[in-house]
Amino acid sequence: MLGPDCLFGYDGGMTDSAVLEKPENKPQGPGSDPQPLLKVEDLKTYFPIRSGLLQRVTDHFKAVDGVSFEIGRGETLGLVGESGCGKTTVGRTLLRLIPATGGRVTFEGRDVFAASGSELQKLRRDMQIVFQDPAGSLNPRMRIASIVGEPLIIHGLIKDKAELRERVESLLERCGMPRAAADRYPHEFSGGQRQRIGIARALALEPKFIVCDEPTSALDVSIQAQIINLLTDLQGEFGLSYLFISHDMAVIQHVCRRIAVMYRGKIVEAGTREEIIENPQHLYTQSLLSAVPEPDPRRTKQRVTFDGGAM
Repeated sequence: MLGPDCLFGYDGGMTDSAVLEKPENKPQGPGSDPQPLLKVEDLKTYFPIRSGLLQRVTDHFKAVDGVSFEIGRGETLGLVGESGCGKTTVGRTLLRLIPATGGRVTFEGRDVFAASGSELQKLRRDMQIVFQDPAGSLNPRMRIASIVGEPLIIHGLIKDKAELRERVESLLERCGMPRAAADRYPHEFSGGQRQRIGIARALALEPKFIVCDEPTSALDVSIQAQIINLLTDLQGEFGLSYLFISHDMAVIQHVCRRIAVMYRGKIVEAGTREEIIENPQHLYTQSLLSAVPEPDPRRTKQRVTFDGGAM
């Protein structure tokens, strides 16, 4: 099986900047804290299917159908599955970017779906997201200083212009961007640089939890490693918790210590990294692992096929 250190290139084909750093072996998971930071119970998100001349609702597409999990403080939970399985919908629903059909989400004991007004605004500060498409998530008409500083202005955290500028430049610098980038527009940067800007914006409000919605899938392999290393460093520095969404089992097995495998709106298997990678029980999980490319051309891997019948 493809090892974590060889996920992003063949031997001798990686630059120093592309080498993945191994996460420290700190205890993580719900068991390390009596109260999890985030608790998701029986989450459901259905989209209406309309038909006929009057476009009446005749059925519902169950994008998320009874998903439950917990994330502890400083923990990264990997949510993995094929495209269209509902991973992104889970992340956006628990942040209330998409309305939920049912279920319950609590953050530090507070009901996310019941919050409103100032309570909801405070939750917005603590729960942020890094989007999959770094170009689509940045307003092309705004300078980077305005993009990164906007959350600070909306939440009234900084009113002095000089202080705001210093804060924005510090965030950019911490995410590996030059301070001068604040005066430029998104189209002037590469995909990896735009993703760093998106991460800086997510950090602006000093959140406790970030949904990483496939943050590396639109980037080339060497830049993927740099972004993953950055996210790992920031987690250690600020004590962040991540819901790391990806369709790439190779990335998930390196970043996360707990993994949940999703298929057709449901979590079909969950466990520690070792349990999922070394001893997968569900046929769909076995199929995902068998699809990870083998870098050694002299070795062959037996593919496991899954037709959706073993739910």
